[in-house]
Amino acid sequence: MLGFTYLDGAAFAVFTVAWIAYHYLMEGGWAEARTLNRRMDVFRLEWTHRMLARENRIVDAQIVAALQNGTAFFASTSLLAIGASLAILQSTDAVMAIFLDLPFVTPNRSSWELKTLGLTLIFANAFFKFAWAYRLFNYTTILLGSTPPPSEATTPAAQAHIVKLARMATLAGRHFNRGQRSFFFAIAYLGWYINGWALMMATVAIFLVMVNRQFGPDSHWVLDNER
Repeated sequence: MLGFTYLDGAAFAVFTVAWIAYHYLMEGGWAEARTLNRRMDVFRLEWTHRMLARENRIVDAQIVAALQNGTAFFASTSLLAIGASLAILQSTDAVMAIFLDLPFVTPNRSSWELKTLGLTLIFANAFFKFAWAYRLFNYTTILLGSTPPPSEATTPAAQAHIVKLARMATLAGRHFNRGQRSFFFAIAYLGWYINGWALMMATVAIFLVMVNRQFGPDSHWVLDNER
């Protein structure tokens, strides 16, 4: 149907399952203290506790600004990727002529255009995640600016406030990670332009690389107490 084969259907199913599985691996309840992302949540709370004791919080504001600038960069990159995908869609005939000369590639116009639309949607999802993360970092800055002075550090209101600040920063980081996840899986998705086997192999490869980055010893040795 529309130029797709049963192999394409199986490959897309593997791609979808891998994305969903990785999402729950990173954000499921059992991932607490296991993934690198979730371990960093603890340090966000520690950061806000230490910040509460400082009178001068310029450095803290600069940290949030740096995180926000990085998010803005990726949001802009997402828009460029969306534009590039739409440009490919407008040049279908020219691009297909190039791919016809490659081995193991049998492009079909309908399937090619649908694959490109799918790639565009992945980058659009990345843009929305990065844009929302940028907004959440704005809220983090507001909470940082309204943090009580050190003289009130021991009050229940101050302690509750820094927890809110840490949670807002954590939520912003989580959406930033989801945007990057879209970028990583977009790389695997490119394999579909070759054939279904390439999509499955690229998906498995990207999945294993990302899992190793979150669970592998090389990613955790800095945070471990052992020397």
